[in-house]
Amino acid sequence: MEEKPKEAKTPMTGFASINEDLFQNILKRIPALSFASAACVSKSWNRNCNQILYKPKLASSFSLNPVQKVALEEVVNKVLSEPIRPQFAIANVIGSGVHLSGMLDFLAAKLGSKTPIIVSCAGGIMGRDAVTDEYKEVMIEDFWVDGASNSSFGIMLSVGFLPGLKVDAIPLLRPRKARGVAMVDKFVMDIRNYAALVSDSTSPSLIIMFGSEKTDQKPVMEKLDHAMSRETIVVGDERAQFLYRSGIESRNVYYGSVDHYFSDAVALVFARDQNRPSGTGEIHFHSALSSGVSAIGPRFKAVSANEIESETGLSTWLTVRREAEQEILGGQRIIDDINNELGNQTKLFIGVSEQRKCFVGPEKPRQMRSLAFHEVMGGDEEHLFVDGVGIKTGDYFHLYHPDPSAALSSCSNISKNFRNLKLDWSFRSCQLHAARGVGEKEVIGGFVFACWGRGESFFGHNNVDSSPFLDNFPGVPMAGIFTYGEIGRGFSILNTDESGQEVKTLCFCVHVYSTVYLLVSYTPAPIEH
Repeated sequence: MEEKPKEAKTPMTGFASINEDLFQNILKRIPALSFASAACVSKSWNRNCNQILYKPKLASSFSLNPVQKVALEEVVNKVLSEPIRPQFAIANVIGSGVHLSGMLDFLAAKLGSKTPIIVSCAGGIMGRDAVTDEYKEVMIEDFWVDGASNSSFGIMLSVGFLPGLKVDAIPLLRPRKARGVAMVDKFVMDIRNYAALVSDSTSPSLIIMFGSEKTDQKPVMEKLDHAMSRETIVVGDERAQFLYRSGIESRNVYYGSVDHYFSDAVALVFARDQNRPSGTGEIHFHSALSSGVSAIGPRFKAVSANEIESETGLSTWLTVRREAEQEILGGQRIIDDINNELGNQTKLFIGVSEQRKCFVGPEKPRQMRSLAFHEVMGGDEEHLFVDGVGIKTGDYFHLYHPDPSAALSSCSNISKNFRNLKLDWSFRSCQLHAARGVGEKEVIGGFVFACWGRGESFFGHNNVDSSPFLDNFPGVPMAGIFTYGEIGRGFSILNTDESGQEVKTLCFCVHVYSTVYLLVSYTPAPIEH
């Protein structure tokens, strides 16, 4: 049989002649939408695109363009300027006349209707400008300096993909019927059930939470603290206007609809994926707290606690005496004594040492010791008035005041701890690489939740709250907001300068005048030989 002559090979030209490393280096620099088109060119291009997409990525940016539509387009274009597979998104806005529902729809159209998205209002934002790439901390009060708040607007957008994790938004629902009570047990069980469904644990790795400005989140956090393992980190904003979209349609409660429920909070839940492909690296979360309050004065005991409901919300009227003394002290006298000691009038808080039985659903109750902060609203000759409820007769408390010096020292300690963490990772990575071919651990991004009372007006100069991150991880994406109540739980990076013995020994998840830091790190999978 006569052998057919072999066809001459066509010489490789253009992209076909480029090695894969160089090819991927080119692909990873094109915008996300163009990248999606490139993935459809051929099997070879699709394979290279998937290799790029499967690496973890966080992208964040903000815009202060006063035209909301233009600002949205600027931040979306910036975070999608490089390839990313949107797994979740968080948008935080400042300004007046904000239309959250329109923003949520716009982001869902750009990022995909199945992508969990949370949009919230904040007291300020911190991050890099989408146009100039300049780092800034911007407070909502900055817009009011020139009396032009009606035309001012700012938005921070963060989009992430974390392989090896499953992510979804889970709401805390409250029936619309009169005096409906938030379904806290169901909320906690929904989180646990989701984690159990996608992973081998009922406790997720991370929860980023946004609470309604009209709902006290302390009871919610007490239940979460009780139900989750010590390794679960919880961060977020206690009081905000927010809207959300879950990847599961049945979880969505739409604004302005005739749905039977309100959403009093929403949790963005990150759980380990038990079905993750082999060769997937490890995502880890690391958290730290910079406290901004100091204890002052003696320890007090609540002789009586009367809960009051008014148009402005819930409060508690306390009659008080010093520990080991019998004399009932007037609330105004206590406030005057503290202000005289400090030499000025300032915000005051009480930190109540609570010992309560806590349970979720039919579970057996467990004793929990915690510290709950309440802002002091005023006093008279008999009572001390504080914000919120939950204080019981016989509870002990200390008074706390905002302390810039303590906060600055705390930030410095956090920065030092971040630096030590980097050195420790570098040392361990060298050992693991030599032993098992494991790549170096790296921080791929982070989030900051700072009290709205901090910032430049508190410290006397700007960018203090973000300095631990900027000093140690320059160039790494970081998004931050100034909140109306900082949620933080499960701190893995300890700060040795916390104020007061109670702060050191008691659990507490809702903070005042503090900053909560969240680092996201990635360790590549071992190299297969």
